[in-house]
Amino acid sequence: MKEKTVAIIGAGIAGPVTALALHKAGIAATVYESYPSTADGLGGTIAIAPNGMAALEIVGAADAVREVASPAYRQVMSVNDKRVAMPSLDGVEPLRVVRRSDLYRILQERARAEGVPIEYGRRLTDVREESDRVTAIFDNGEKVTADVIVGADGVHSTVRRLIDPDAPGPRYTGMLAFEGLSPAEVAEEAGTMTFAFGKRGYYLYWPAAGGGTTFGVNLPHPRPLSIKEARAVPSGEWIKTLLDVYGEDEPGGDLLRNLAPEDLQVNGALYIMPPVPHWYRGRMALVGDAVHAPSNSSGQGASLAIESSIQLARCLRDIPDVQQAFATYERLRRDRVERIASRAAKINHTKAPGPVAKALMPVIMPIFLKLVMKPEKTMGPDQRYRIDWPALTK
Repeated sequence: MKEKTVAIIGAGIAGPVTALALHKAGIAATVYESYPSTADGLGGTIAIAPNGMAALEIVGAADAVREVASPAYRQVMSVNDKRVAMPSLDGVEPLRVVRRSDLYRILQERARAEGVPIEYGRRLTDVREESDRVTAIFDNGEKVTADVIVGADGVHSTVRRLIDPDAPGPRYTGMLAFEGLSPAEVAEEAGTMTFAFGKRGYYLYWPAAGGGTTFGVNLPHPRPLSIKEARAVPSGEWIKTLLDVYGEDEPGGDLLRNLAPEDLQVNGALYIMPPVPHWYRGRMALVGDAVHAPSNSSGQGASLAIESSIQLARCLRDIPDVQQAFATYERLRRDRVERIASRAAKINHTKAPGPVAKALMPVIMPIFLKLVMKPEKTMGPDQRYRIDWPALTK
């Protein structure tokens, strides 16, 4: 039987993980990235949940992530002047907070170590499908033929459009993302992440390992801005805007007032993906943010992308028929990712609450956390999820 070959479009998170898992399964895979070089130094901070770390173990990347990530042992919700410790699960490792660029680097180093090729400067423009193969056509005129094309090309996926021209695109959350490392200190124990609902907006912060405080801001903004557009605005102007929203909050205002403009990281618009009707067509399939990108309120975006990458590789490993492999992959993943995304979307609405929600949140949220939210019931299915890599996919 001829071995499968896979062309993966996108070298962010899902692309290299899919390639590493396919390599582990004995399937040849090459990653094609539209940018001309690696994304060193780009991207903000993301969290990897225990289930995501367990999935990274399968491709041999978990230990390297632990070396550079900050563990978040405790999580606290702050609503105006009320603070409530958020529930946690026993017997799972802490949330790992890592810079996106560090995760990219680790995954691409693992790919190189395993001999998995990553080709840069390859922007997909079209595909040509045949009954037993599919050809990727790039903007430089290059053509690559494989048994399967995997779209790991993010929320603005070209592969998703080629699979289904009527597929929904990403939805703007109404917020722009900013980060910074402020020299201001907060009275928090190391390893504590605080989710703060201020007077006019949401932010989070945690003590930095080397001193100071790392913070992230979801700024309500009427229209989406790309990273390029957002970074065209001088950082000093953005800090003034952020102070208008968060200046009266404690410690949000102090974190911003002590931040040098050049230390503000501007990350652009935040998007989510609505349910995608078609995860695959012919010999093309989607993975990661290209098919499911929940709000960052889920704390599961990267972890779900990693899981889906590995499950897709398992299906291609175990099921000879490509269509059946894709159908099994969707069956294994759709319910889980859409359940988590739906819950996160509801949380996301509270990040820029209206006047009624503002009045009710100080009362509702502590009651919700203390009495309603049972950690094992609500978080257990998410964080205890494990992929049985050796088992035959059915």
